[in-house]
Amino acid sequence: MTMEMKDSGSVVLTAYHPHSPARIPGMEQSFVQDVSPGHSPGSRKSFSRCRRINRMLSNESVPPAFSRSNSQASMDSTSMEDFWCEVESIKESREDGPEEAMLLEFKPADEGELEAEWLQDVGLSTLISGAEEEDGQALLSTLTRTQAAAVQKRYNTYTQTLRKKNKHTVRDVRDIFGTSDSSPTFETVPVSPVSSNGIQLPGQKPVWKSVSSKSCLDCGTDKGSPSITEELSYDVSFSESITVLPKTQEWPKNQRFKKEDLALPKFIVRKSRFGLTEVGDLSPEDMKKIRYLSLIELTAFYDALGVELKRNRVERVRGRENGLFGVPLTVLLENDQKKVPGIKVPLIFQKLLLKLEETGLETEGILRVPGSASRVKNLHQELEAKFYEDTFDWDQVRNNDAAGLLKMFIRELPSPLFTVEYLPAFITLVEKISKIKLQLQALHLLIMLMPEANRDTAKAFLQFLKKVVANEGKNKMSLWNVSMIVAPNLFIYKGKRANQQEMQAAATTAHIVRLLIRYQDILWTVPSFLISQVRKMNEAAMNNSKRQLIFDKGVRKLLRRKTMERERPERPEGAVTFPPYLQSDIPEGVIRVYAPLHSKVSMAIQLNSQTKAKDILARFHCENSRGSSQNVRGQIQSLHEIGGNIGQHCLDPDAFMLDVYRANPQAEWVIKPKAS
Repeated sequence: MTMEMKDSGSVVLTAYHPHSPARIPGMEQSFVQDVSPGHSPGSRKSFSRCRRINRMLSNESVPPAFSRSNSQASMDSTSMEDFWCEVESIKESREDGPEEAMLLEFKPADEGELEAEWLQDVGLSTLISGAEEEDGQALLSTLTRTQAAAVQKRYNTYTQTLRKKNKHTVRDVRDIFGTSDSSPTFETVPVSPVSSNGIQLPGQKPVWKSVSSKSCLDCGTDKGSPSITEELSYDVSFSESITVLPKTQEWPKNQRFKKEDLALPKFIVRKSRFGLTEVGDLSPEDMKKIRYLSLIELTAFYDALGVELKRNRVERVRGRENGLFGVPLTVLLENDQKKVPGIKVPLIFQKLLLKLEETGLETEGILRVPGSASRVKNLHQELEAKFYEDTFDWDQVRNNDAAGLLKMFIRELPSPLFTVEYLPAFITLVEKISKIKLQLQALHLLIMLMPEANRDTAKAFLQFLKKVVANEGKNKMSLWNVSMIVAPNLFIYKGKRANQQEMQAAATTAHIVRLLIRYQDILWTVPSFLISQVRKMNEAAMNNSKRQLIFDKGVRKLLRRKTMERERPERPEGAVTFPPYLQSDIPEGVIRVYAPLHSKVSMAIQLNSQTKAKDILARFHCENSRGSSQNVRGQIQSLHEIGGNIGQHCLDPDAFMLDVYRANPQAEWVIKPKAS
């Protein structure tokens, strides 16, 4: 059983499944529905058709030809009305004129190719090429038990497939990892709570309990929130925390998504002694390793739940190479960074958000009530011509039209904001995982997997949506309303027709958006167990480099010759040579902090068990309150941990410095502005 919308060849929900059912001829009929006063007359046709689509989807008297998802089967017609109206509005806006073809082309996967691509995506291409690469060895040395099992499963499938195809001789996994058992396993790190800075804590199981504290990250409802609050733990990997596999038959078959905000639980992430780390606090090199580990952990997490992790294989993305709409995010940012160095969100997207935040947050029905299609089309063309010349008149833009342009920008991206590759994983986390906590953990890892440009743009968008919901009293847009409207704009791509199963993912995608808006502060925080693994990767890589350096005879000879050529002062008679760690003028527990932008550029600070990063910042501010320039005093300064077993780490002001120092004694400590 499938559904086809008349003349909707350019619209499709990306929450698709591998097998598309047959079409329903009856879906092209028109519908009848009264138009609410808040909607423009030009959209009467859309709303009448929306009501009929909704009725047909929720009609239980018609025997479905397939098993509907738990989420969709439980949704009543009125709760989905906004979603279908938005879909119809999108379709009609595309019928107004021809558009350039921006298609995502998918290629089928040959046997073994998915596993090979997965190994490459997690930074383990060495297992395919056979080369002895240090990065791959360092990564393998940090894996937990469940993560190692996930890697082993994919590698075994890959090697078995190649042997069947007789392409070439494949090394046995036992030869690579030095195992003798017929069922090979990787060497894994001990599973115990680890801090965000790599300190091993006494082994214990994660605790989920009711808490109330200000020293934590709080994501939940503010008014009338549930009395019981769950505390999320980042100390142990999510996959290791699953001790009992949920039984499918125990999951509610008629699970219902309640549109009331109180239906979502309240979660708290308590700060450890190392504070919390946001996505932008780590260097690009370390975030790349976070991405590797997140994909391994997500795969292990799905394996532990007995859920298949599906990915799309995109062969080619065709989009515009210049302009504003329909241009890849990376191309937009490359152009914008010529005007504003270091910018992370496209200028046009920022300007649309700013326009709506300044004048549209209190507009009733903002995002839901469509603007004039003709005006939006004209504004679109005018923006393309005048935006970069700074001659576009923003005062002429009405709030509903600005909202239409914002949604158009997101829809017209050549590749969806949440990436085509992992869209099936987004859908699966709701359709196959019933507990909100587990959904949130899977969603968290998916956010860590996103490309930097997509993740930063999505964060800016979600922050705006949170402000819209905060003004619900005036704009009449609840969290559920906003999620219904935004979902089809995020989970639609061009090139194919919608089928019934794809349309039935409507409730699923709306629920995903609701989770993204409600828990965005949690989702953009890097789990501490991943940071710990990055530290171990860096340490393993450094140790490998040192060993290679020691045994490289050519390097040793070169160093010996250079040392003999270097002039050294004569050593006084009777002088004693101390090892390097005793030659340092900085005693244990004392760090030297550098502040190159201040008048006093360095200071030695004695740490104790209560010294926090913000205490060091306050001391520098006091010492330099008169000597520093006005620009420096106006900037928000942060303490950074640089080098050692981390690339660069902007520290939480509440981080206890003695703990951080002990985790990375080789680091340098620098005060400078935090990257925006």
